[in-house]
Amino acid sequence: MTRQIAEIANGLIDPILAKRAGINTLLLASWGEIVGQQFADCSRPERIRWPRQDGPDERGGGFAPGVLTVACEGSRALFLMHQEAELIGRVNGFFGFPAITQIRIVQKAISQPSAKPGLRPLDSLERKRLADLLADVEDPRLRESLERLGKGVIGRRPKRG
Repeated sequence: MTRQIAEIANGLIDPILAKRAGINTLLLASWGEIVGQQFADCSRPERIRWPRQDGPDERGGGFAPGVLTVACEGSRALFLMHQEAELIGRVNGFFGFPAITQIRIVQKAISQPSAKPGLRPLDSLERKRLADLLADVEDPRLRESLERLGKGVIGRRPKRG
C-alpha cells in the first residue's frame, strides 16, 4: 500500500497541533477557503481554546464550543472583526458542528512565503544545447513556450563547476 508523504506528515503533526493548539492541518490548509480571498493572505488560525468540562452538561454531552484565536495583520484585523459572525459560521460549517462561539483576533505579522529565487542566466553552452533540443519544433508558439520552460528548468539548477 502506498501512502503520500503528506498523509504521513499530517498523521504525525495533527496530534501535536490538536494537543497544543486545538487545531489540525486540514484547518490550516483550508483557511484560505474559509476566510475568503480578502483575508487569506493576512490571517491564520493560531489556536482553539476549549473550556474545561468536569462532566456531561445538561444536554447530555461533555462538549462546549471554544474560542478561536486568529492572527491578523495590521488594520485588516479591524475589517476581520466586522466579519466575526460570518467567520464563526464558516468555521463551524467547516467542522460540521458548532465548534466555536467566539473569535479572538490578535494583531501580528503573518509570515509570507519567501520570494522564489531568481533564475541564473544560461551560459552559451546551455543556450546552444537548449536550441538544439528545440530545433525540430515547427510551431513558433510552442517552441517559444518550450524555450521559456527550458530556461526556467536549467536556470534553477546550480551551475556545475
